[in-house]
Amino acid sequence: MSKRKANNGFARAERSCRSLLRTNHVSVVNLDPSGTQIMANWKSCRQIRSLAIAHALFEFSCRWTIYCSAMCRDERGVEYVKSVEISPEGIYKVERLTDAIEHYYLELRNSCNPNHLIGSGWIAVPAEVSLEEAQAARLFYAAGAWHQVKVAA
Repeated sequence: MSKRKANNGFARAERSCRSLLRTNHVSVVNLDPSGTQIMANWKSCRQIRSLAIAHALFEFSCRWTIYCSAMCRDERGVEYVKSVEISPEGIYKVERLTDAIEHYYLELRNSCNPNHLIGSGWIAVPAEVSLEEAQAARLFYAAGAWHQVKVAA
């Protein structure tokens, strides 16, 4: 008779939380200069307000796919986006994510014409998923990236 595998509550909770994040297509959308940060379903572009999903997102480390964008508008009023998708090495908790992507994010912002720059932001998905440009644009638009107001410092 083989011995039964020991119960590991932490591993079971981690699997459950990862499953919850995966089935709800959770992403974190951050917008600058307004400072807005929301959880959203990256497929349906709807905001997620579930406390259980928030706990699952903040409790465990994940492998992330991050889509950084700079929203610009030229003199003629034509809107355009400069973007880059990165997958940082290793696993990170959501609160340590900004440290992992800061270099790429600032590099992208500095590559834009400052007279055209409206705002910038990033979409972080806690899975190894590649976002299409159209999907990311819909998610940024739903979060209000093109209609931002600066927060008073």
